Amino acid sequence: MDHPETWRKAEAVFKKHGGMLRTSRAIALGVHPRILYGLRDSGRLQQVSRGLYRLTDLPELGNPDLAAVAARIPQGVICLISALAFHGITTQIPHQVDVAVPRGTKQPRLQFPPIRIFRFSTPMQKAGIEKHRVDNIEVRVYSVAKTVADCFRFRNRIGIDVAVEALRLSHARKMASMRELLEYARLCRIERVMMPYIEALQ
Repeated sequence: MDHPETWRKAEAVFKKHGGMLRTSRAIALGVHPRILYGLRDSGRLQQVSRGLYRLTDLPELGNPDLAAVAARIPQGVICLISALAFHGITTQIPHQVDVAVPRGTKQPRLQFPPIRIFRFSTPMQKAGIEKHRVDNIEVRVYSVAKTVADCFRFRNRIGIDVAVEALRLSHARKMASMRELLEYARLCRIERVMMPYIEALQ
């Protein structure tokens, strides 16, 4: 049986790194798999998703789905409906986490939460990224203006009504300037599509 001091050291590693770690990261930081599973079985760690653990004495997760996805898919960016919900500019309730990954990326495997993958070209995937701390995990989310443009770009998959609502709400709440919206409309090559809706707001 492992000495309690060994467990305390392992818990300290988790605390130093925000309280949540992937199995591979914990092992790389010196936590032996036996200790990791011992902490889990004793109730000191909880499994958020496959290969992702967090200390149980931390406050409840405010947005566990985004934190789990960010930890498991570090190259991904929260996009579309999930980004709209994060920014509070949609009446849609996300039933999965929308994630943008670079084209050519291997399909991420998560048992939970359910995810919907969108593959972006490198310039599209890297543009407009904001970094937020969610439950002590750095989560990459597209800015309001980039998200609105992406919604028009993927209107056939998510619905034009969702994109138009996001545009109207972002404008009404002054969360994106016309200059930003036009900039991302050009980048996403949907300026023609968005312009009538943008002009209607002025």
